[in-house]
Amino acid sequence: ICHRTELYSSVPRTCLPIVYHPDYNITFMGLEKLHPFDAGKWGKVIHFLKEEQFIADGNIVEAREATEEDLLVVHTKRYLNRLKWSMVVATITEIPPLLLLPNFLVQRKVLRPLRTQTGGTIMAGKLAVDRGWAINVGGGFHHCSSDRGGGFCAYADITLAIKFLFERVEGMSRATIIDLDAHQGNGHERDFLDDRRVFIMDMYNRYIYPGDESAKRAIKRKVELDWGTEDSEYLQKVELHSEGALNEVRPDIIVYNAGTDILDGDPLGGLSISPQGIVKRDEIVFRAARRRGIPILMVTSGGYQKKTARIIADSILNLQQQGLIGIHGNYVNYPPARFILMAVIISNYHT
Repeated sequence: ICHRTELYSSVPRTCLPIVYHPDYNITFMGLEKLHPFDAGKWGKVIHFLKEEQFIADGNIVEAREATEEDLLVVHTKRYLNRLKWSMVVATITEIPPLLLLPNFLVQRKVLRPLRTQTGGTIMAGKLAVDRGWAINVGGGFHHCSSDRGGGFCAYADITLAIKFLFERVEGMSRATIIDLDAHQGNGHERDFLDDRRVFIMDMYNRYIYPGDESAKRAIKRKVELDWGTEDSEYLQKVELHSEGALNEVRPDIIVYNAGTDILDGDPLGGLSISPQGIVKRDEIVFRAARRRGIPILMVTSGGYQKKTARIIADSILNLQQQGLIGIHGNYVNYPPARFILMAVIISNYHT
């Protein structure tokens, strides 16, 4: 029997399936600046999308914080209890001074934003199934598994979103994760190591964190990149392997981890992809999903430069311009042939 959750509450049809809450942003006495992550990037993405008049306050979905009961769908009680120690959170988030702070402050200023983003990913999973697509402007904590955090990831939001769908939505029995962050997604890989319902494609810089060899056994389509990989080689591989992955197994949902730490100059990613390359990459993945009528959930994951917020916003705007997302973008379970047939019937009806 599933526990009662607020995360699957119904959402008005007037809302775009874009999930966000101002609580996503981590701001506390400048401590967040001690990690290269731009801890306010999520709010900046929303600011740019409002500036371009793609969204307004009333037409996006407000994320809710994942409760302990929600988190226990995947996480062990022991792991959640360990987060009550500031030293553990300081290690996971890679912000050493946090260990000096009382845990109630760490909970409020660091973990609550991450729990709200995690709730946002779970909500976006349901929205993607209902609308054909959804974007959580945060989330993508792909280094966290049920019993271990790391790399700024304290909650396993990708695993949670998939497990919620499997448990609560009829007909959801297969998921594909397309992880295009610069780092290996060892968290969801550890969680789904022996789960044949989940197909994982992971494309990452082979030389950087986490280098988790045992987690790599969960990857069904592994694409290891060299330092400084550039647009043409990268985009060719994205197209080849995302098409290949979706041809190999047709899932009921795609979870797309769209990290922007592949950007040239990123201090941690070590790849050399241009802003235009990132926009094109997202378009390729959404087009592959759309062509097959498979719902897609996008999370924004890593990205450690100030300019990444602008690039994420530009990419979302491009998806709209390409007709891949939008208020009428509900394309679930409509193969292209049925679209054409419907268009012919409607045009004949009007002539």
